Amino acid sequence: MKRGFEIVSKYADENLSLPYRTTENAAGYDFESAADMVIPSIWKLNFLKVLWALKHEKTVREDSIAEAKKVLKPFLIPTGIKSYMQPDEVLVIANRSSNPLKRGLVIPNGIGVIDSDYYNNRSNEGEIFVQILNFGITDIKIKKGERIAQGIFLPYLLADQDDQRKKQTRSGGFGSSGQ
Repeated sequence: MKRGFEIVSKYADENLSLPYRTTENAAGYDFESAADMVIPSIWKLNFLKVLWALKHEKTVREDSIAEAKKVLKPFLIPTGIKSYMQPDEVLVIANRSSNPLKRGLVIPNGIGVIDSDYYNNRSNEGEIFVQILNFGITDIKIKKGERIAQGIFLPYLLADQDDQRKKQTRSGGFGSSGQ
């Protein structure tokens, strides 16, 4: 087995689809949502007052700033999917081209990077989530089974100066390699 997808055990009876290519020459495998979700519009949430105050150089309470930061945190859409691949490969999660154009949905960091050692990690079995922000005016309803992102397998190269002594063994799930 070189590379592919599996359903995470907690979704075994949920009738999920493995990611698939929709056309013969598609580079990306379409990922579907594992659950119904509502992604609220950032404009409805209570951070506009903080932005106005900052723009006009007014004093803003720390608790108000903390609340505004919570509002702008991306939502995680579960896919119920994990991916295996070769040690020198990566699965890049990219937005579907229709999401920003038609729905105002963006992946805030541009792409998601799924490393080969994320597969079957102890924290979440390697389940892939898609980070999404809704810059549209209205809330967006995501239905279970709706295509939300695409994944592309790519090889990667190491620098001549790559130092194996500084490497850690992955011990967690989503976002764990940066802690």
